[in-house]
Amino acid sequence: MSIVEAIIIAIVEGLTEFLPVSSTGHMIIVSSLMGINEDEFTKMFEVCIQLGAILAVVVLYWRKFFNFSKPAFYFKLFLGVLPALILGYLFADQIDALLEKPEVVGLTLFLGGIVLLFVDKWFKNPVIDTDEKMDYFKAIRIGFYQCLAMIPGVSRSAASIIGGMQQKLTRNAAAEFSFFLAVPTMAAVTGYKLLKSHELITSSAENMKLLLIGNAVAFVVAMIAIKFFIDTLKKFGFRIWGYYRIVVGAIILAAYFMGYKLEM
Repeated sequence: MSIVEAIIIAIVEGLTEFLPVSSTGHMIIVSSLMGINEDEFTKMFEVCIQLGAILAVVVLYWRKFFNFSKPAFYFKLFLGVLPALILGYLFADQIDALLEKPEVVGLTLFLGGIVLLFVDKWFKNPVIDTDEKMDYFKAIRIGFYQCLAMIPGVSRSAASIIGGMQQKLTRNAAAEFSFFLAVPTMAAVTGYKLLKSHELITSSAENMKLLLIGNAVAFVVAMIAIKFFIDTLKKFGFRIWGYYRIVVGAIILAAYFMGYKLEM
């Protein structure tokens, strides 16, 4: 992996991690097009640069994360992340196998796009406009929705936001709780990957440099993307992202069924 390739993948991660379009699916596609998807370092890199993206959430919402006078917030995050930790551990091998199937990414992007076209109509009467008004049972239910993102192409952001709206949160409240929930979820995944791959990371100074650059780029881009997403969500809802997913998913499926080789 070159520095340019690392920056490109990090930009994709920062742009898509908090949008309802699947960052994993996009990184898989981009690394495949660049011909580096088979490399073990690339696979590790795509997971570990999530650390930069989640740091953007902590910085943007630092008052929320460091307000220790409200412990209920941290307990809700714990309950919300618990299903993903348990199911991710139990089905790790099956999840890795799905990551290698381009038709799965294409199909889930396409179907998820159709869902996003109707989300705003399905959940018209929200009653909870902040996470403080949300009880613990709702937090864990949203956590189960988040588990749908273990299927590549589903999007962790989309799954958890839809879960929040199904639990009567407003679009903005659901989106913000999705951002908050990303921090412990992705920190756990990234930490586990770093521990498993520490020999690969420390095997060369170049690998460590690429990881630092990747995380820095993902951090900056994610800061911009989060603000952009909140603004577009207020103005347009989810339809714009639904159309985007349908187009991208259709292109991947068409390429796959026409016999174009897209190795993942």
